[in-house]
Amino acid sequence: MSMATSISRRGRRAGHSRLPYLLVLPAILLLLLFVVAPGGYALFLSFQQRKVSGGLLGTGSRTVFAGLDNYSTVIHDTELWHSLLRMLLVGAITVPATVLLALLFALLLDTARARLTRFARLAIFLPYAVPGVIATLLWGFLYLPATSPIGGQHLDYFGSSMVYVSVANIAVWGAVGFNMVVMYTSLRALPPEIYEAARIDGASELQIALRVKVALIRPAIAMCTLFTVLAALQLFNEPNTLQPLSNAISLTWVPLMKIYTDAFVDSDIHLAAATSVVFAAGILAVSVIVGRLAQTWWGAAGAAGKEGR
Repeated sequence: MSMATSISRRGRRAGHSRLPYLLVLPAILLLLLFVVAPGGYALFLSFQQRKVSGGLLGTGSRTVFAGLDNYSTVIHDTELWHSLLRMLLVGAITVPATVLLALLFALLLDTARARLTRFARLAIFLPYAVPGVIATLLWGFLYLPATSPIGGQHLDYFGSSMVYVSVANIAVWGAVGFNMVVMYTSLRALPPEIYEAARIDGASELQIALRVKVALIRPAIAMCTLFTVLAALQLFNEPNTLQPLSNAISLTWVPLMKIYTDAFVDSDIHLAAATSVVFAAGILAVSVIVGRLAQTWWGAAGAAGKEGR
C-alpha cells in the first residue's frame, strides 16, 4: 500500500509539474506562428532584391541576394524620416492627452460625491469597443465641411497643421476608456483607511487625489503610458482611413503607411521588409527604454506606498 501510494503521489507531482507548460503551450504556438515566423520571413526577404531582365521590355525577373542594399536605401530614404517625424508629432499629442484624460476620469469616478458611476464608466469605455476603422469613418464625416456638425465649415480639420490634431483626437477618443478602467480599478483596490488618515490630517479631496491616489497608482499609470506609447508608434488605421478625405495625408504619411505602400502599391516587398525590420527594431528599443523608466517609477511608487502605510 505504501509503495502504491508513493507511486501515485509521484505521478500527481509529475502531472502538476507539466501542467504549467501545457497551459502556456497554446500561447507559445501562437507566438511562433504569428510573430516569430513572419518576423523571420521578413528578415529573410530584406536581404533580397528583384532584378528585372530582358532589356527594355523587361520580360523576366529574378530574385537575387542584395546584402545590406535595402537597409542602405531605408536609412537614406528622406520620406521615411518625414513619416517618422509626423508619427512623433501625433504621438506627442496622443500620449499625454490619453494618459491625463484617463487619470482625470478615474479620479472623478472615484470621488465620494460621484453619481451615476456605472453609466459614466460605460460611456467613457464604449469608444474603446468601436473598431478603429469605423471610429475613423465616423470622425471623418464629423470633420468634412459638408456633413460636419462641429464647425467643419469654418475650421479646416484636414489642413496641413490641423490634421495632426484631427488624427490624434480619434486615437485619444478610442484609447481613453481602456486606460481609465485600468486606473480606476487600481484606485478601487486601495484601502480606504489611507483616505481616512489623510482627511484626519486635514487634507482636502483635491490634495488626496493629487498627493495620495496618484502616488499610489503610479504603477498603473506607468503601464498605461507604456501601452499608449506603443500604440502611438503603430499608428496606421486613423491616417490610412482618412487619407482619401484629405490632401494633407499622403500614402506615406506615417511609417506603417510607407511600408504598406512599398509592399502593395509599388510592389517592392523586399524594401518593405527591410523597412519593417528597421522599424520593429526601433519599436523594440523604445519599448525597452520606456519599460525601464516605468520600472524605475514603479519602484519609487512602491517605496512611497510603504511610507504612506
